[in-house]
Amino acid sequence: MNKQRFPIAVSIVAALSAAAYAHTGATGIVKERMDAMSVMSKAVNSIAQMMQGETPYDTDAVRQGAVLIKEHSGDAMTSQFPEGSLQKPSVAKPEIWSNWDEFVSLADRLGVLADGLEAAADNGPMMGGGGNAEGHMMGEGGSDIMGGGSMMGDRGSAMMGGDMMMGGRQTMMLDPDMLAQMPADGVFNMLAQTCSSCHTKFRIEKQ
Repeated sequence: MNKQRFPIAVSIVAALSAAAYAHTGATGIVKERMDAMSVMSKAVNSIAQMMQGETPYDTDAVRQGAVLIKEHSGDAMTSQFPEGSLQKPSVAKPEIWSNWDEFVSLADRLGVLADGLEAAADNGPMMGGGGNAEGHMMGEGGSDIMGGGSMMGDRGSAMMGGDMMMGGRQTMMLDPDMLAQMPADGVFNMLAQTCSSCHTKFRIEKQ
């Protein structure tokens, strides 16, 4: 993985890192969820550096980071957003509660992808020479992590195409077994895409 190939993963690392420094004055549930986001920020940043080739790929570190992200996803995340908890320095949008089902779906999806990344850690990244991912899932011409049937055939195309993150409700079902067989950088980019989708819809970005 590199910055040019996976720009969303890089941008989400920057957004999470920025959020980690915005906790001054936070109290109560807002502080709790900001602290949780900070934990995920550090995990995502560490994994991204490995996927980008900035640090050596470490299977155990990827797995541990994925576990941290999973622990702060799903119900653990949504429980930290009681309705109307917008007191500063919260950067949550009120749309979280008017589109609650979508927010829950994204939080759950993040947990499934983190679980998938934990399982795929042994595969290593497709790009960068780590692990044993080369040829593990990739047939001839299967170089497009996010695209079409060249990588996964019809089943994988359905899993990763269409409405996976881009607009609309998050109704796609992820196949845990398929995720476990993917290169780790492919799963990580899907995870970063999910973070990006959630930020775009539900987080106030600093100007």
